[in-house]
Amino acid sequence: MLRGQVSFEEESQNPPAVGHWKPLMPSKGDKEEPEGGCQDAGGVHEPQSMEQLNVSRLRSSSVEIREKGSEFLRDELHKAQKELKLKDKECERLSKVREQLEQELEELTASLFEEAHKMVREANTKQAAAEKQLREARGKIDMLQAEVTALKTLVITSTPSSPNRELHPQLQSPSKAGFRKGHGRNKSTSSAVVSAAGHSVAPEPVSRECKEVDSILFAEFQAWKESPTLDKSCSFLDRIYREDVGPCLDFTKQELSELVRVAVEQNTLTIEPVASQTLPVGKVAAEECGGPKKCALSGLPRTCKHRIMLGDSGSYYYISPSCRARITAVCNFFTYIRYIQQGLVRQDVELMYWEVMRLRREMSLAKLGFYPSEM
Repeated sequence: MLRGQVSFEEESQNPPAVGHWKPLMPSKGDKEEPEGGCQDAGGVHEPQSMEQLNVSRLRSSSVEIREKGSEFLRDELHKAQKELKLKDKECERLSKVREQLEQELEELTASLFEEAHKMVREANTKQAAAEKQLREARGKIDMLQAEVTALKTLVITSTPSSPNRELHPQLQSPSKAGFRKGHGRNKSTSSAVVSAAGHSVAPEPVSRECKEVDSILFAEFQAWKESPTLDKSCSFLDRIYREDVGPCLDFTKQELSELVRVAVEQNTLTIEPVASQTLPVGKVAAEECGGPKKCALSGLPRTCKHRIMLGDSGSYYYISPSCRARITAVCNFFTYIRYIQQGLVRQDVELMYWEVMRLRREMSLAKLGFYPSEM
């Protein structure tokens, strides 16, 4: 029995492809065993076929699972490849953007350096120009300070009653003045006080005259002194323009008279003496601007010892002594009020008022034709 069971188990594990299992030689003692064995073999065959069916089903299901798995993996592979392609394109685009940004950054850096060097060069140029202007300005300041000091000395040491003749050579006697040679060139600014004292024709000193302050004129002068200005709209200067400056500069040649008035107001008038040996530069210019024997302002034949130039025009106009006295009187007045405006005159208000009145009297006398013999 054991032997038959072992062989059955072996055949159940490895079933034959066709037919049933039959023992080759039946044993002597067991005659009914072949039938029972046949019956047992027939009962075992059914579970073997079910087992084969289950195996085949398992094999088919495993094949299907394998195919579905491979199909799923292929789909995933395609998706991954597509994503890789998109990422490659994105990387390529980003690399191009990075290259473009790097190029722009290099260009911007180069332009910034160039602009910085340009600004440094401009700054150095401006600094050099500013230093040059500073040196020139300092030189001008020194020159102006020297001029202010000279003007202060002139105002302090020279008064209307006792002019300093060393500071005013034109007030010296003709014999002493004869030693001066050449041309004397004086701006209206510096010549204002030059001949102020020499114009006085009063036989007695000013200190012995009887004087009385006019309240209206003094009030106008005080109001002007609070805020000195050269504007003609103020009552103080408006009166003087109407009563003194206008009539004193009203010559026969109206057009030239207006030019002279403007030059006096702007402080650009130049008066210089004419040497006896000096001849006119041109015949046409001598006729247009008068001449040594004809006054350009009055148009009358007079001996002209001086000539004027208006600004930097380069044209000279010969003037008679009477016209020169009138122009000089107005220049003296404007120069004095400029000194007051600039704070160079440090006197009492009443003394300044009387000096203004004296200058107004000089303009009135010059308008009426009175002038010193030194003219």
